[in-house]
Amino acid sequence: MAQYALIMLLAGIGIPILAALNAALGTRIGNPAAAATVLFLVALLASSLVFIVGGGTGLSRVASAPKHLLLAGVLIAFYVLSITYIAPHFGIGNAVFFVLLGQLISAAAIDHFGLFGAQATALSITRIGGIALMAAGVWLTQLA
Repeated sequence: MAQYALIMLLAGIGIPILAALNAALGTRIGNPAAAATVLFLVALLASSLVFIVGGGTGLSRVASAPKHLLLAGVLIAFYVLSITYIAPHFGIGNAVFFVLLGQLISAAAIDHFGLFGAQATALSITRIGGIALMAAGVWLTQLA
């Protein structure tokens, strides 16, 4: 379990870095959508390499998977396009803070209702308090 937490911590550390790098690329080349396209091309190459090294199996079953599961690709494109465009105008911290708040709310709903095959975990008063505390933190960052 500790290795999972560490990997996800590193992924979380990477999100603001991704936002800053891609926003800077979008600003430098003058087109956030072009920067997002480059990001996805590099990501395709990286994930293809991991796929091949990992044995290269599973793609044949994609056609039989429920089509709504492919919405994840649209959602990541929305995230990358929005952060690449908005971060230079709104600030990396502000953009990521609101993304994080949205993630907490969405994750709590997914867990509470067991959506998309997730293990159902009831929304407790402690979890609600944590989300409210994070929302207060986001609000406080906007005051400065």
